[in-house]
Amino acid sequence: MTAELLADEDGFYSKAKKYWKNIPPTVDGMLGGYGHISSIDINSSKKFLQRFVGEGSGKAGVGCALDCGAGIGRITKRLLLPMFKVVDMVDVTESFLTKAKAHLGEEGNRVGNYYCCGLQDFVPQPQRYDVIWIQWVIGHLTDAHLIQFLKRCQKGLRPNGIICMKDNVSQEGVIEDEVDSSVCRDLASLRNIVRLAGLHVLAEEKQDNFPDEIYQVYSMALR
Repeated sequence: MTAELLADEDGFYSKAKKYWKNIPPTVDGMLGGYGHISSIDINSSKKFLQRFVGEGSGKAGVGCALDCGAGIGRITKRLLLPMFKVVDMVDVTESFLTKAKAHLGEEGNRVGNYYCCGLQDFVPQPQRYDVIWIQWVIGHLTDAHLIQFLKRCQKGLRPNGIICMKDNVSQEGVIEDEVDSSVCRDLASLRNIVRLAGLHVLAEEKQDNFPDEIYQVYSMALR
């Protein structure tokens, strides 16, 4: 699907990298000027994640999580560190990861690794993670790279581990955003990508209480 839109794959990635280099390392910067929705987002994500993590048969453990497209650590700080003993962070923008160390404060001592890398090139350590959280970043990957990345994520899971994707979803088709060099896919496209990656959807949930003018947002738990 994205192959038809993105003739210049190298340009797609380099343009996005350049875009994020010029974004301020703040919560508002991470959320494109919508910093005020951060708490609504985190609270919904927490309820969603708690369905699959903790004590009980078939639930993921609380040992280690990976925050993909982590930025300055907004999600690491407020969602993952309160739930997991160790969190690794990966982001393509080095200045964001540098800022994260200050943003996270003392709790940042429980960040195991800061990886500066695009997800199209990132290889999660095998069988390390109980949860791999991927939010507002899959639009920066081509279909082929997203499928391959999800396959690598699956290998990075511990027993009963899950992958969570949370992202903008279009009403129909794939929409390109030339400003930040990304794409927004519809649910059918995302479900097909998940299937091609050899994963199953455990749950799917639409985010409530976001501003009407932004894309609808969905969370998907995968295994």
